[in-house]
Amino acid sequence: MADDLNCYRCGESLAKLSLPLSRQDECPSCSVYLHVCKMCDFYDANVPKQCREDDAEEVFDKEKFNYCEWFKPGHDLFDATRAKEETEAKDALASLFGDGETSKPGQDDLKSKVDDLFK
Repeated sequence: MADDLNCYRCGESLAKLSLPLSRQDECPSCSVYLHVCKMCDFYDANVPKQCREDDAEEVFDKEKFNYCEWFKPGHDLFDATRAKEETEAKDALASLFGDGETSKPGQDDLKSKVDDLFK
């Protein structure tokens, strides 16, 4: 079992999953793929190709599932600070552009006029 593994993105425990992780296993909480560079023990953002395994082929999208034969699930990869910053950025975008549920003044009136045209 993956008792001490946590999702790199949301921090959710992956104890219910069995090892080795399948190439298409997803986090039960946030649904991101887990067989990805950012979930690997060899991942290091500070080295060339962001991988400490010299023989591994370069993977360009570090969050997309891949077929790397060197993949080894890493522990303690969840970064609470990064997750908080990501949430704050999404909230800022939602407040800037609206989340699609708020209506502008007069928008309901325009919608009803358009609906009346097609009756």
